[in-house]
Amino acid sequence: MKIENYTPMNNLLPKNIGLTLLLLYIPLFFVSAQENNDLPPGKINTTQPWTRWWWMASAVDTLNLKQNLIDLQKVGIGGVEIAPIYGVKGEESNFLNYLSPKWLQMLDYTIKTADSLGMQVDLTLGTGWPYGGPQVTPEFAATKLITQTYTVNRGEKFSQHILVKDNTEKQPAHLQYLLAYGNEGTYLDLTPQLRGNWINWKAKEEDFTIYAVFVGKTGQEVKRAAPGGGGFTLDHYSTNALKAYLKPFDEALTGFEGRIRSIFNDSYEVYGTDFTPHFFKAFEKYRGYDLKPYLPLLLSEEDNEEANRLKSDYRETLSDLLLLDFDNPWTDWAHSKGFKSRLQAHGSPGNLIDLYASADIPECETFGSMPYDIPGLRREKEDIREGDADPVMLKFSSSSAHIAGKPLTSSETFTWLRDHFKTALSQCKPEVEDLFLNGVNHVFLHGTTYSPTRAPWPGWKFYASVNFNPNLSLGEDESQLFSYITNCQSFLQAGKPDNETLLYWPVHDVWNSYLNGALFFQFKIHSLDEWLQNQPFYETTRSLMQKGYGLDFVSDNFIEKATIENGEIKLPGGSYKSLIIPTSKYMPLGTLKKLIALKKQGANIIFQNLPETVPGFKDFKLQHSEMQQLLLDNRSLINPSKNIFSDLEMAQVEPEKLVETGLKFIRRDNNGDKIYYLVNHTSKMVDQYIPINGSYKEVDIFDPNIDITGKAKIENEGNKTRVKVQIKPGDALFIITGKQSNTKHWEYFETTGESHEIKRDWQISFLRGGPILPENTTISNLKSWTKFSKKAEEFSGTAKYELEFQNPDTKTEAWLLKLGDVRESAKIWINDIYVGTVWANPFEINIGSLKKGNNKITLEVTNLSANRIRAKELRGEEWKNFYEINMVDKDYKKFDATLWEPMPSGILGPVTLTPLKMN
Repeated sequence: MKIENYTPMNNLLPKNIGLTLLLLYIPLFFVSAQENNDLPPGKINTTQPWTRWWWMASAVDTLNLKQNLIDLQKVGIGGVEIAPIYGVKGEESNFLNYLSPKWLQMLDYTIKTADSLGMQVDLTLGTGWPYGGPQVTPEFAATKLITQTYTVNRGEKFSQHILVKDNTEKQPAHLQYLLAYGNEGTYLDLTPQLRGNWINWKAKEEDFTIYAVFVGKTGQEVKRAAPGGGGFTLDHYSTNALKAYLKPFDEALTGFEGRIRSIFNDSYEVYGTDFTPHFFKAFEKYRGYDLKPYLPLLLSEEDNEEANRLKSDYRETLSDLLLLDFDNPWTDWAHSKGFKSRLQAHGSPGNLIDLYASADIPECETFGSMPYDIPGLRREKEDIREGDADPVMLKFSSSSAHIAGKPLTSSETFTWLRDHFKTALSQCKPEVEDLFLNGVNHVFLHGTTYSPTRAPWPGWKFYASVNFNPNLSLGEDESQLFSYITNCQSFLQAGKPDNETLLYWPVHDVWNSYLNGALFFQFKIHSLDEWLQNQPFYETTRSLMQKGYGLDFVSDNFIEKATIENGEIKLPGGSYKSLIIPTSKYMPLGTLKKLIALKKQGANIIFQNLPETVPGFKDFKLQHSEMQQLLLDNRSLINPSKNIFSDLEMAQVEPEKLVETGLKFIRRDNNGDKIYYLVNHTSKMVDQYIPINGSYKEVDIFDPNIDITGKAKIENEGNKTRVKVQIKPGDALFIITGKQSNTKHWEYFETTGESHEIKRDWQISFLRGGPILPENTTISNLKSWTKFSKKAEEFSGTAKYELEFQNPDTKTEAWLLKLGDVRESAKIWINDIYVGTVWANPFEINIGSLKKGNNKITLEVTNLSANRIRAKELRGEEWKNFYEINMVDKDYKKFDATLWEPMPSGILGPVTLTPLKMN
């Protein structure tokens, strides 16, 4: 199907169609597309992008809730996550207390309205972040370990009122234990001798150091809380604390059972919380020994083996408490209400794989901007934060979903991608593609602020960028980005993951290291150099991915669940042909025993190197000896690999050689057929036959940007199929194996001559936007419209560019229209026929043939809102009237757009036509 015959969905609909009719057309279009081509496999609200929807002080009303949802639905948003936060100054009379009767009425109305629009609703179970609120009493607030030491010489009496001496501790601390350690090795628990906080005790035969152990409180409160949601942060290691926290929701959400899609828990930002009142009992339960006799060694600042082993056990116990006493019960509670659970596990002081997998929808997060080699993709240093979207980190969430059998992996997407008002759709595209390539298939924008019609432009805004609000000029063409995301997710949610290799994450190598002596260590996305990038595991992951292997990470807990079926390693989420154990020092003895058992049953398990020892403290010398004997007894079974790639080949795990072209990929299996998502983030076009694993009679190509499908040219060589693809830098395609009904042949084009620059007078008129429309103008040389006039410099919105030109060659069957430098997106008509929108690199489109003689090109070009907000601030018009943090820039400093230069806007060119022919 030629591009000029492609009719976008909005051109299929009558003008001025009402919302009700629009909703009737949408499902018909989706069914029609599926019936015609069987591609994409399905477009529903879950395949559409969703958005975090900030309710500022919950100052919402039915009229504006409805309009906000309609606006979001119109551009292709499938669902919202309600996130109440701080408010707007001057709106105090409209604030609604969280979970108040009026607030719950608004929640009910939102769900009903969303349902009528074919959307769904998620709910943050609290306001701001992390979990906490007025129901959190000091007993159940986030807790930390406080210790205090006293020296008692032999023969001395120790008579003290034991209280915390540190004046900086503003929260009351409870004395839990009083423990004595003699200089000759004696350990005494003096706790039974306490009378309240008073002790009267005599050191008889040794010098003693007395440790007072207090249950302290961090004092942390909910960050960015909404009215009615303020209070202490919750103790995340306690089921009792969780039950107390959920009690108001048990009552408030009665009647909402099954109507909220999922409840959400944000990234773990509970700081300094290394303790819980029942910690020592839990430690003995999970680690098998009493920690109290070893407290001085645990708290030692020395970097030595035994102290680090104790710290490892301590850190692992925090992980167990978070998983078993909080996250699992939290998901169970959600299920009891008919909700799913959605969890960001990163930042937690625990095993990320197990924590992510505890939720129905694991969610990762990206923060900042990543570099790409795509020609023309702008990444101005002054507007960005360096990004944390490391592919290895992203795979923790998707791996957890894959091995646990969870169909969706979501992402908090585009957080601080650029400074406010400065993010282009073209800059979003490669970032979301990297998420897709690493297993994400359920994008959440970060995000959209509820804004009422009474709020003057730019409306209410959340302090963090990117704000996807319809009243910003970004909203003119953002439906193009959302359509692209929907098309991609329709495939990426189809079938099941098709990674063949498991890679063990040796988390104990981190836990058992010194880590500056800290008991509390968070696996954060902002500190990857401390726990991920400095590990052999990281290098092994990267080398496997670069070679073209699809892989998922696996934890000790999931290895314990593994069985063997038909020679493959079976986990709750699927089967794998191989398991690689990367170079690591520490491995639990139980894990090694299970690996040997699996190996004896025929599993393909590849050891890069053998573990050196066991982690932890209990009986570690005995366990170490047992491990060494186990390794010796099974040396013929688990010899270190000389070359993991050769061993993978022996296990019949083949890499995808297509990566040698520079393409990135992810693969899914759909009842035996394969779905490949291919992305070109290089500087060169890939125009060749690429190999895919397996032999297939037919392969289809689907372009998720322009929504067209065609049957690919293929070549079969033995058990390999080679597929002809043409993928320009910045572009992406799906290739799908298996016969598709009514699919036309894919059209391949090649250039046949030099480009012709269109150099005529452009008629420019300003159509939509503000603060006011500049005067119409005519230009002969393309330049930024900010240079036209003061009004144009301040303008953000859409302008029409129009000219007539002569067909350079009537024999040419198709033309490639290149717009050059576009700021920032452009709808295109040729001879008054709409041919598409260009919104990302490369800014070019096949417009098909031209008529003889005169032809007309019409462009509707939209810039960003940066120039308008700059002008507003230069005029002294204040709009930043929010409580709490108010507005900040990308570096969390005061937002000041008066410091900006005007952003280039419009078509900067050159605009050219390149002759094409089919090949």
